[in-house]
Amino acid sequence: MLAAHNRERWEQGVPALQWSEQLARSARRWANHLSATGSFYHSDDEPGVAPQGENLWAGTRGYYSPESMVGLWAAEKGVFRPGVFPMNSRTGDVEAVGHYTQLMWRRSTAVGCALAHGRDEDFLVCRYATAGNVIGQLPF
Repeated sequence: MLAAHNRERWEQGVPALQWSEQLARSARRWANHLSATGSFYHSDDEPGVAPQGENLWAGTRGYYSPESMVGLWAAEKGVFRPGVFPMNSRTGDVEAVGHYTQLMWRRSTAVGCALAHGRDEDFLVCRYATAGNVIGQLPF
């Protein structure tokens, strides 16, 4: 998972992320919640904890590799345009690039991810520190 993130960042000259067990534990709690409930939505910020960036993914249980999961976020670069966030999508829809910009966010230095298995789907949660997708800043 870390290698898939850093390979994409390296291609754009963005410094590598470090693995964070603390972020991975946080991601694991949320991934377990999503798999247990079968729901799919972003978590709220935890009180008293610095905001974390978050990327979510869900797909057919056991079908996708970690590289392909991250690859689906990275594929958003096809509609990415450089500039100040949130004006980074050639479609005008920031949600079309939001996973990619978080994955690539230059000020993010750490990531932690967790995969949970639901009945029919796998749920991947990756958490990032410092959080990305900050309005008015350049992603990278």
